[in-house]
Amino acid sequence: MTDTIYLETGSTDPRYNLAFEEYILTHRREGDYLILWQNANSVIVGRNQISAQEVNTEFAQRHNIPVVRRITGGGAVYHDLGNLNYSFICDAENMEKRTASRFTQPVVDALQGLGLDAEASGRNDILVSGCKVSGTASHIHKGRVLHHGTLLFDSDTETITQVLTPDPLKLQAKGIRSVKSRVGNIHSFLSKDITLVRFWEYLKNTLSGSGYVQGFVTEEEKQAILQLKAEKYDTWQWNYGSAPNFQLQCKDRWDGGILEIHLSIEHGKIAAVKIFGDFMALTSSEELEQALIGCPYQKDAIADAISGIALQECLGSITKEEFLQTTIK
Repeated sequence: MTDTIYLETGSTDPRYNLAFEEYILTHRREGDYLILWQNANSVIVGRNQISAQEVNTEFAQRHNIPVVRRITGGGAVYHDLGNLNYSFICDAENMEKRTASRFTQPVVDALQGLGLDAEASGRNDILVSGCKVSGTASHIHKGRVLHHGTLLFDSDTETITQVLTPDPLKLQAKGIRSVKSRVGNIHSFLSKDITLVRFWEYLKNTLSGSGYVQGFVTEEEKQAILQLKAEKYDTWQWNYGSAPNFQLQCKDRWDGGILEIHLSIEHGKIAAVKIFGDFMALTSSEELEQALIGCPYQKDAIADAISGIALQECLGSITKEEFLQTTIK
């Protein structure tokens, strides 16, 4: 049996790391790979998800937590340096039969090897003592498969509950919603104190199967990964604009009155908007509505689009910031 090729990204930038594993999937056409990696604070959304449906964007922006889209399906997850990610890349033959035996079971076995009550649950979760510690997802490209997952070792669960809980919005959408689960940290279930560094080393040895050889990316490959990052994972179009079309109904009560905004979002941009409320307007909101058509559904972009409009005439005493808070949750 051929040894697994083990790689590390050498980065905690979520955009670079997602570009790294996509590049390995699409350009390393032979061999079995194991990649262990970490992202700094970030939210990683599934390929077919709507960020507004999954993320408290105001909280994320306030805490400088980027939202990045991955190429695999599944639900939104929060990453920080208390979380360790693993990626398997190999030939995709008999994918349906191999998923449990090739990918999930080795992780379950590794956790059980630490004395944990670990088990696979549903299609893509791993539980320890009934708490979710890992979510997984896969993507096939030209006969090769990427299967990756999270391992919550000592993550900030308070931030997880806040950033992955959007403010209430009435959404009618075709995006894939995340399934909320009770999460737990592996570290809290261990009978002996183990550092994340030791946990990382343990997984490197146990998940590689019969053994591993240390792999490296060349300087040429690194430059190609950086180019993929810049052209895809750094872009608003990939992270937001590629979301499915959806509709929003946003409503808040401010000192100046009730503000209700109905939006249609297509390809990440506002395609239609209608503003309602009992605020003391002096003119119609038509000019404001027209200014928003074609604008990316993004706070800064909306702020720029309405900068030249006399908001006090069409919104009464409702402020620009209040309008933005209602529009972008």
